[in-house]
Amino acid sequence: MPTFFVVLFSVYLAGNIYIFRRGAQALVAQPFGVKVLLTVLFWCGALSFIGSFLARDTKLPGILAHTVHEIGNGWLVFALYMVLCLVIFDLLRLFNFPCKYGFYISLFLTLSALSYGYYNYQHPETKVINIVINKQATHNEHLLKVVSVSDIHLGYGTDKEKLKQYVELINAQQPDLILIGGDLIDNSVVPLYEEKMAEELAKLKAPLGIYMVPGNHEYISDIRKSMRFISETPIRLLRDEVVALPGGIQIIGRDDRSNKSRLSLQELTKRIDPAKPAILLDHQPYDLPDTEQAGIDLQFSGHTHRGQIWPVSLITDYLFDQSHGYRQWGDSHIYVSTGLSLWGPPFRIGTDSELVVFNITCK
Repeated sequence: MPTFFVVLFSVYLAGNIYIFRRGAQALVAQPFGVKVLLTVLFWCGALSFIGSFLARDTKLPGILAHTVHEIGNGWLVFALYMVLCLVIFDLLRLFNFPCKYGFYISLFLTLSALSYGYYNYQHPETKVINIVINKQATHNEHLLKVVSVSDIHLGYGTDKEKLKQYVELINAQQPDLILIGGDLIDNSVVPLYEEKMAEELAKLKAPLGIYMVPGNHEYISDIRKSMRFISETPIRLLRDEVVALPGGIQIIGRDDRSNKSRLSLQELTKRIDPAKPAILLDHQPYDLPDTEQAGIDLQFSGHTHRGQIWPVSLITDYLFDQSHGYRQWGDSHIYVSTGLSLWGPPFRIGTDSELVVFNITCK
């Protein structure tokens, strides 16, 4: 893992040096004072990502912490898109198609993409999925409305004000049941306590309860601290547990892959009644054929974000058998959410933030 971060930082630093050199060439005619000012601003932006990561457990004033987080993480996407655009113009120059204003055009295209991505992130979609499960609940043709969300990443990025919007969005659906597919917390519980986010989570309403499973970020934030915070909310955290709801529907909450000693799906399904509907919460959507073989009726996962931005979405599409959306595997219905919020950069380019509503009919 340390090697991975060293490589990642090296690539990030190299990309910023490349952008800086191309910018210096484009601004060669500018006064010295302007060059110095732009140099300071550029490297403050580039290095703010490192600062936001190192300060994730530090108690900072809310506005300062949020600003550093937004700039630092937003710079990741800024650097990515600037490098992609500048490389295209460098390739054109190699083929004798030079463009005098390549840097400025790259800057305009990048800022346009980021503006669109920020707007898109701020407007999550509501996906409605109608599912028929051929197993008996208490009443025939019983309709259950389940609101499912994943990857909210509460912290300096998704603050209390944003959480308030999400709670209102969820409650507006008037769900019977709320499911959270992991990564409720981002990188630390510190900002959650600082902003008293438990107060907003207490406003979630669902007569059959609110259940969630840990994601990898609950472990990044320290699973014990994450559990302590969640215990102060109406949310029930399931770690390799099975809950039977009134009416017979069963919820299987599987611990995250970060726990190397978590139970296998086969071990967990020994605890359920195979004649009654079973919903599986598993944060990371791996080994999906096992879900079908285990007789699970509905699995809800998250984790992938579908990469959040293009072209990272192409990588997640390649890495996962199902990187996002709905698919039926035999008799098993599987949904992989792109996430209600996101990790890091506040942009959605080529992907969407989403809330998922399952209308479940049991026969």
